[in-house]
Amino acid sequence: MDSKKSKMNVLMLPWLAQGHITPFLELAKKLTNKNFHIYFCSTPINLISIKKRITDKYSLSIELVEIHLPSLPELPPHYHTTNGLPIHLNSTLKTAFEMASTSFSTILNTLSPDLVIYDVSPSWAQSTALSFDIPAVQLMITGATVVSFGQHMIKHCGSVEFPFPAIKLQGFHETQFRHFVETVVKEYNDKQVASVNDQPSCNFMLYNTFRELEGKYIDYLPVIGEKKVVPVGPLVQGIDDDENEHSEIIQWLDNKGEYSTLFVSFGSEYFMSKEEIEEIAHGLELSMVNFIWVVRFPEVEKVELEEALPKGFIDRVGERGLVVEGWAPQARILTHSSTGGFVSHCGWNSVLESLKFGVPMVAIPMQYEQPLNAKLVEEVGVAAEVNRDINGRLNREEIAQVIRKVVVEKSGEDIRIKARIFGDKIRMKGDEEIDEAVEVLLQLCKDVKLLKN
Repeated sequence: MDSKKSKMNVLMLPWLAQGHITPFLELAKKLTNKNFHIYFCSTPINLISIKKRITDKYSLSIELVEIHLPSLPELPPHYHTTNGLPIHLNSTLKTAFEMASTSFSTILNTLSPDLVIYDVSPSWAQSTALSFDIPAVQLMITGATVVSFGQHMIKHCGSVEFPFPAIKLQGFHETQFRHFVETVVKEYNDKQVASVNDQPSCNFMLYNTFRELEGKYIDYLPVIGEKKVVPVGPLVQGIDDDENEHSEIIQWLDNKGEYSTLFVSFGSEYFMSKEEIEEIAHGLELSMVNFIWVVRFPEVEKVELEEALPKGFIDRVGERGLVVEGWAPQARILTHSSTGGFVSHCGWNSVLESLKFGVPMVAIPMQYEQPLNAKLVEEVGVAAEVNRDINGRLNREEIAQVIRKVVVEKSGEDIRIKARIFGDKIRMKGDEEIDEAVEVLLQLCKDVKLLKN
């Protein structure tokens, strides 16, 4: 018998951003350990980076499949990814992905997978799979807290308070999140595919989360009329980069004391304003704590790193600070014994990484759902958030104060202990939640086969 045929064949289709591809790929790896064969579908430019992350262990059970987007003059193939994409082309990329349903149909017709696991975009993934009688389930790469808060806001239009008072937005962050929800709802309504509503679909969604972190928010989603949540997280990328790559960063870290150093990074797709860079730089300087700071600029902007930083900053911090442009091996830094804190934008992948590796957080959320993630990690006691003024501006003294609390001062000892406890819990749990998810996925496929017969 063909070994693939004796396995469950799953086709995965994530959105074209690294922040989406990473959890999908980590779920793929976990499923291959449970006798699943994965067809991992993305654009050729994304598959180049994915290929590097598939070690020999997974090379026979994760197969890369190209999906081709239509050729648009302003969107050549090297822009068929959010990585390095000029900001003004974001909507063009979404449009191009929406136009690729024929290519996806051809893939389904050729491969005939048993199951499709799809993302929030494109809108046609579920309906196209169902048109081939293939069951389809969505993987939410965000947490349950942000979705339950957003759905509560939509359902009650502000007339009923969210039942969990720790998760509350005010001022600048509330306005920003309300606008984000309105944009998402409009996009969803504009792209709704009518045929989805005419066909049966599964009554659950996979979420990149785990009960110890979001139990009550997981349980609240069905209460407000959402699908049942099946947790499959935390889906965190392992340390698989070349040992010699970025070795100078690790060597620098090797010379620092245990838990003495901050890792500072605001994700792969957020670019700080000049004012934000200024306040964070001065905050790091005032804190007197060692740090590695990853600073990113859009590819289209030719910015000299030293010119973007406050004058004389690098000389003043000296050996205490290391500023890196573009990228650093985040997982390797977070697992290093010298790392004692993570200044983070609280993107969901970064939150889960920090928790898995037991590193306390200094939360400086920037956009989208990040302020809610910050409230969540503060609620569970593994982070302290930097407050902004009424206009959303950061303050250097406040940044320095929160950094010192999380990394150095006695007042933050409880945060440091709780972060390490979370890391231990995650390690002990292993694949418990994946085992439960596997049962649910197998049952879904059996139910669909029974319907077809």
